[in-house]
This record gives sequence, structure tokens and C-alpha cells, in this order.
Amino acid sequence: MQSSRSCSPTRCWKPQLFASFCQKMVGPAAKREAVAHLQAVMGLSERRSCSFVGADRKMVRYQSCRPPETELRGRLRDLANERRRFGYRRLFTLPRREGEPYGINRIYRQEEPTVCKRRARRRAVGTRAPILVEARPNARWSLDFVHDQFACGRRFRVLNTVDDVTRECLAAIRTHRSPVVGSHVS
Repeated sequence: MQSSRSCSPTRCWKPQLFASFCQKMVGPAAKREAVAHLQAVMGLSERRSCSFVGADRKMVRYQSCRPPETELRGRLRDLANERRRFGYRRLFTLPRREGEPYGINRIYRQEEPTVCKRRARRRAVGTRAPILVEARPNARWSLDFVHDQFACGRRFRVLNTVDDVTRECLAAIRTHRSPVVGSHVS
């Protein structure tokens, strides 16, 4: 009995053993190519090469009677080149408006146009230059909210205005907040 490793397609006692080593072929077109390759290169019969590949003989012999749709293919290719970021869903609507009823998804998959991805946002390289501030008082101020709580549980907020050079608090304004029901303790 032969081991499955030394199995060759011409002397294989079980076609499934050889087919397991082959790359998985998904579509009928790939299977047709594989059968044609086995017939041309290795001189196998159609029946034997179909059994190796796992294809039906009727599928291998099938020839499509569908028209080539060269006009629609050309139109879709032009639209895809014109609008690089459009996928098939957005490209589907354009010929549909012109009256083309069907077949766009299938043709789009066969043509495989390149859809450009959105470029990433450019980021700043290196360190940013600091904002130049005159070294004199009252040149630039900063605003900041500070909040705290009294011992009784009441909260308050204060808006502080600070001079950036002298670090002096120029104003402290208490902000009015509407009290929450039940939080006021008298």
C-alpha cells in the first residue's frame, strides 16, 4: 500500500489523496485552468484530471452564452478610474441611473478595480514651537475653573483669571449653579 506522501497524479490509487495536497480552488474558472494544465502538461485524460481536481466534467466543458458586455465593463472601468474612492455600491448607482438594470456587482468583482484608501491624517513631526509671550505683566492671561465643596456638602465653582508672567490671580469670580433638589442643607 502506498503512503499518501509518495502519491503522484499518474499512479495515485485514490484521487482524494492527491487532491488534499493541492491548493484549494474556489471558483469554476480556477478548476477549469487546473484541469487544462493537467491535461496539457501531464497528458492526463479529462476524466482523470477532473477527479484529481474535484471538478465536474460538465462544469469543465461549459461555455457561457452570455454576451461579453464590453461596453458596460468599459463604462465601469472609466467610472472607477474617475472616482477612485467609490466602491461597488456607489458605482452601482451611476449606471443604474442611465438605465443599466443588472450585472454590475458581478462585473465589478471580475474587473477588480483598485479602490484608493483614505490617507491617514498627517501628524506634526518633532516638537512644536512654543507660543512666544512677551515677558511683561498683562501680556497674556489664562482662565481656569476651580471647584470645591464646603464642610456642609455644598459645592461651589470659581472662575480664576491668572496673569501668565507674574502668576498673580487678577480676578476670582464665583459662578452661580442651580442647586440640585435635596442637596441644600440648612
